[in-house]
Amino acid sequence: MTDQATDNPVDRPGAVDTLCNGKVVAWALYDWGNSAFATVVMAGFFPLFYKEFWAANVEAGTSTFQLGVANSFASAVVVILAPILGAIADSANSKKRFLVVFALLGVSMTAALYFVAWGQWFMALLMFVLATIGFSAANIFYDSLIVNVAPRNRLDLVSAYGFALGYLGGGVLFALCVAMKVWPQFFGFHSGQDAVQFGFLLTAIWWLVFSLPLLIRVPEPGHADGVGLRHAVGKGFSQLKNTFARIRHLRVVFLFLLAYWLYIDGVDTIVRMAIDYGMALKFDSTQLVTALLITQFVGFPAAIAFGFLGQRIGAKQGILIGIAVYVLVTLWAAFMENVSEFYILAVTIGLVQGGVQSLSRSFYARIIPASKSAEYFGFYNMLGKFAAILGPLMMGVVSFFTGSPRLSLLSILILFIGGALLLLRVDVAEGERMAQELDRELS
Repeated sequence: MTDQATDNPVDRPGAVDTLCNGKVVAWALYDWGNSAFATVVMAGFFPLFYKEFWAANVEAGTSTFQLGVANSFASAVVVILAPILGAIADSANSKKRFLVVFALLGVSMTAALYFVAWGQWFMALLMFVLATIGFSAANIFYDSLIVNVAPRNRLDLVSAYGFALGYLGGGVLFALCVAMKVWPQFFGFHSGQDAVQFGFLLTAIWWLVFSLPLLIRVPEPGHADGVGLRHAVGKGFSQLKNTFARIRHLRVVFLFLLAYWLYIDGVDTIVRMAIDYGMALKFDSTQLVTALLITQFVGFPAAIAFGFLGQRIGAKQGILIGIAVYVLVTLWAAFMENVSEFYILAVTIGLVQGGVQSLSRSFYARIIPASKSAEYFGFYNMLGKFAAILGPLMMGVVSFFTGSPRLSLLSILILFIGGALLLLRVDVAEGERMAQELDRELS
């Protein structure tokens, strides 16, 4: 596909041409790079290493509380900043500039974890919180740049491509870090502890290197309201109020965001709580990490397959299929008895997780005005971070009052079913029409 075809939504390039386009590849490689943080640090080694190394001198219940507060605080900061930053970035035509600032924050703080000594739990948490804020905030601008590289008729495929490379890239580095921990001497380390610490530094380098293609190749065309960054701050705040008002009156966008908030809450809770749930069932930690690796590598081809599925049957139908699978997974997991079932569920989740995430992003990109994509994706990411707070809280409350991890997991069904029912009411054709009308008004 030519560069002109990429920038012109009326052209209809072939799927292979789209995925081989330099701008699309450069955009997707950022997902390959930053997903290493989500996999190696957030889901994998930080929670384990925090308890075993940085907070080894802290009572187990206290360290769990500290880690939970840190995660919630990072999410709350992004909830507050996301829509504001999106509005400012759109006003100044500065999506890439903001992405660089927050990606560098995430990269530098991830690298800093390598230097945090034993027992320094506060410094470890501080670095982790700042890295998580950088990671999450940078994703606002990364997501919004999809409208700069993909024509509307290929949004599903390009979004899925990004998630697929993210699964593969995160999985490759996670596998390497696991190998370094298991066989430290083979890689030149004195211990598994040294290997894990180096893994944080390696993750930062990986993230930084694979961010460069996006910065070099992905365009950010200016538009009529582009102003200097200083003026954009004031203008961004005023536009934020207008955007919120528009979302309230754009019924399709508002309804989709409500649906997304619920079902992505369920998805995110499954991801965050899976290892904790497995440990509550007395499964071995090595087996649980192996299951996480399986999910990563299954997720790579599955996310691409969902991209093609979304093009064939529609993103909405693809998301509903994924939600249905999550309902079945939740029911099965609530009654499973052995680790072999955990592996089966890990494969099943890998088949749909990336698909639900990628089709949600491309669906949303269709029903918002392209000229205000960062602003609208600010709200999108804000709800994603709210999801990171609500779901685990539901499980915790149910577990506290019932004492049953199985019942706490079943409570997540409310999120999937509620999200699906709302999504069924979303009219994508009407949403696209209203987005195009609003784009014309704003131009």
